[in-house]
This record gives sequence, structure tokens and C-alpha cells, in this order.
Amino acid sequence: MAGRAPQFDYLLKYIIIGDASVGKSNLLLRYSTGEFRSEYQTTIGVEFAAKNVNIDNLIYRIQLWDTSGQEQFKSITRNYYKNSACALVVYDITSRDSFNSVATWIDEIRAQCTQSIYMILVGNKIDLESVGKRQVETAEGQELAEKYEIKFYETSAKAGTNVDDVFFNSAKEIAKRIKDGFYNLQDDSCGIKKGNLQNEEQNKKLDKKDLKKKKKKFC
Repeated sequence: MAGRAPQFDYLLKYIIIGDASVGKSNLLLRYSTGEFRSEYQTTIGVEFAAKNVNIDNLIYRIQLWDTSGQEQFKSITRNYYKNSACALVVYDITSRDSFNSVATWIDEIRAQCTQSIYMILVGNKIDLESVGKRQVETAEGQELAEKYEIKFYETSAKAGTNVDDVFFNSAKEIAKRIKDGFYNLQDDSCGIKKGNLQNEEQNKKLDKKDLKKKKKKFC
């Protein structure tokens, strides 16, 4: 017997991009399951997960797409950039090269996605700072994020530091934008879809309107 479909008000598509081995898959894993995978496994194309969050009594389903950072998979992963509500651009604070690639990743997102996409710069693996492996200072990440006018976090997928904050706070900002009418929800390119709970609520409102009309006819 088929399982019950997930219940939510809005579906938000997130993509996670950046160089290979910066910890994208573990950010997805840590947020969606609370787990961490210590052995490195190359992402072949994309990985997928989803998690619901409650914001102001509405359920937002964050649909996470982790894309491979390897060059040979870029023709595949670019297809997943489109129709996204949020992009996490991830670098490894112990890798100067991964930080230097950030501008290229942001340019790719802007070329493939609409201007409405919400972007976050994430410096991952801050747990390695304690063993003297940091190559990219916090101030450098902050400065780059300010240059592109996007949010900035430093995280540790291994320890869980700031991981929930990245996803919850971004979903909260997107929820605010939905409420303010920032997105055209009839256009799939915004990366947001109304879920079954919203459709049920709309049907209830329509039923109430029909009932009021019928009552007026009998008056």
C-alpha cells in the first residue's frame, strides 16, 4: 500500500553547490537526518533529501539537492540549478582553492536561475580550525558575501554547528517574501510550489464563499 503523501503548505527547492569535497553532502545529511559520514564519498550527479519546518504555523518542505562539484558532472548538475528558491554556495575554510572558486559558482547560479533566488555563502569545516587547518579567515568570507549582497555562515557539518540555522533562517526569510508577495507562485522558476495543505485551505475558503452566496439567494 502506498504511503501517505507528505503534508506541507509550501515546497522550497534548495540547491547546494561548491567544489568537490567541501562537505556539501554532509551538510545535507546533517540537516536532514542529524548524521555525519566520516568517509569521503564522491557525489555522482546529485543527491536528494527533504525536511519539513514549521514557520508561523505553516509547514514548509525544504527539498534539498546536493550537486557534484566535479567538472565531469557539471553538464548534469546545471540542469538542477533551474527552478530553485535558494542556493547554498559552499567552500571549505581549510581550502583556499575552494574559496577562490566561489565567484565562479555564484556566476553560474546567476546565469541559470532567476533574480529572485536567495543565496547563502557557507564556509564549512570550522571544526578543523582547532587543529590549525584554517586557510580562509571569517572576515574574508564575510567580505565576499557583502560584495555579492548575500548571507554568510560558517558551519561544521561534523559538529552540527550552525547547520540548522542556515536552513531554518533562510526558509524563514523566504516565507516572509512569500507573505509579502515577492514571488510569482504561478511561475515554476521561483522554486516554490504550493502544497496540499495550502490547496486544502483554498478549497475551504472557496466553499465558505459559495455557502455565503447560497445564503444570500435564500434571503
